[in-house]
Formats: sequence, structure tokens, C-alpha cells
Amino acid sequence: MKSGTLKWLLLTVLALIWGSSFILIKKGLVGLTPMQLGSLRIIFSAVFLLIIGFKSITQIKQHQWKYIALTSLFGTFIPAFLFAIAQTQISSSVSSILNSLTPLNTLILGGIAFGLSFKRTQIFGVIIGLIGTLLLIVNGAIHHPNQNYWYTILVLIASICYATNVNLLKKYLSDVKPLSITTGNFLVMLVPALIVLFSTDFLTVVKEVEVQHSMLFIMILGVVGTGIANIIFFRLIQMSSPVFATSVTYLIPVVAFFWGLLDGEMLTPVQFIGAFIILIGVYLSSKK
Repeated sequence: MKSGTLKWLLLTVLALIWGSSFILIKKGLVGLTPMQLGSLRIIFSAVFLLIIGFKSITQIKQHQWKYIALTSLFGTFIPAFLFAIAQTQISSSVSSILNSLTPLNTLILGGIAFGLSFKRTQIFGVIIGLIGTLLLIVNGAIHHPNQNYWYTILVLIASICYATNVNLLKKYLSDVKPLSITTGNFLVMLVPALIVLFSTDFLTVVKEVEVQHSMLFIMILGVVGTGIANIIFFRLIQMSSPVFATSVTYLIPVVAFFWGLLDGEMLTPVQFIGAFIILIGVYLSSKK
């Protein structure tokens, strides 16, 4: 398969997987705390990846482990908890839309910290994206008083973490195989995740039937939505560019929105406009 076709295929598969992650987080929170969900997500991913990719970590050079640790922190560990906490207060659809700001943040961070150059169109994209974000959040706060839209800040922080991760991967780990990076990431995170999990009342609540059902959703989220998805994502970054790889977030809200509809979620008309403005901003900021 030609590389051009392959990268679009990987992008589509990734959108379907990650677009489904937000509803899995919502279902996984039934009976569990955000800290338990985040740590279980990492643990399930780590066990799966260590089974299939343990031998691959020998390909990581000693000086690269510091970047493996950094990418594990920004690419998975922090966002896993931030998204779980945020979705206790905001809908999975809104969470996925705000996550689409990742390419925009990738551009900003790339220019500030990694030496990427800006173009005028991209600057307009940043401004437009911010306007759409404000519209989405403010209107949502007005029409959904039962949801605390201050928690959208956590999703914005998570998208900045993702943007940092992408730039680190492209600059420092482009020569490392995706399976090696992913397995190394989760090897680093396994012990901290276990510490977080067992510092909660997990051993007590795990006996409840609804919690056991939630853990099935989290296992799917961890193995497919995190482990396999990260391997695909790292491969996509290496064969394209950070901005192209993060443009998967154009498609994620579409998938997440349809899952949200099936689960009874609905955006206001103004929020739809805000979401559309955000995607225009992301598109302009991604243009070369």
C-alpha cells in the first residue's frame, strides 16, 4: 500500500477508535472514581503491551529513556486522569470537541518551543479556534446549568499535554519503532498507576457488579483505545507530520457525537456553531 493511502487509512482507524473513547470513559465512570478509571486504563494498557511488545523495549537507547518518560507523562498519564475528571461534569461530546484543539496547540507549542515557523493563515486559525472554544463553553454553561463548564479547562490542559507529546515524539523519537515507544511508555507508567489505584478504595468497590461492568469498558478503553491506538498514532507521526497526525481530531468529534446521541446527549444549536468554528480554526492552523 502506498504511504499516502496508508496514512489516511491509519488516520480513519484512529478516529474511529479515539472517537469511541469518550463514551467508554463515560460508561467506565459508573461506580468508579476518575482516579480509579485513569489508573485502570493505564494498567490494562500496560499489561497488554508488555505481553506483545516487551522484547521491543531493548531497541530503546539509554539516552532516549528520558524522552520515553516525558512522552508517557504528557501523552497518556496526565490526560488519562484529566479526561476522567472532566467527564464527571461535562458531556462526552463536548469533551471530544474541545480535544480537537490539539493540532492548534501543537502548532503554538511547535512555534514557541520547537522552532516551527508560523504563517499568517495559521495565526488566524488560532484566533478563530479560540473564538469557537469560548462560544462552545459559554453557551454550554448557560444552557446546561447542571454541568460545571469550569471542568472544560481540564480538557484544554489535556490537549496541551497531547500537543507537547507530539512535538517531543517527532523531534526526539522519530527513529524508534512505534511498538517500542508505546511499550516503553506504559512500562514507565505501570508502577505509578498501581500506586494511584491502590491508594483509593478500589479493593472495596471492585466487588460490586456495576463496577465489574465498568471495568469491561475500561479494559476495551485501555487495550484498544490507548494501547493499540498509541501504536497507530506513533506510526502516523513518523510517516507524516505532527500537525497531520493530530488532525485526527477533526474526525473524533463526529464519531463521539454519534455515540453521544445514542446515549441521550445533545448539543445546543449555538454549540454546534461553536464546534464548527473550532474545526475551521484547526483546519486553518494546520495549513502549510
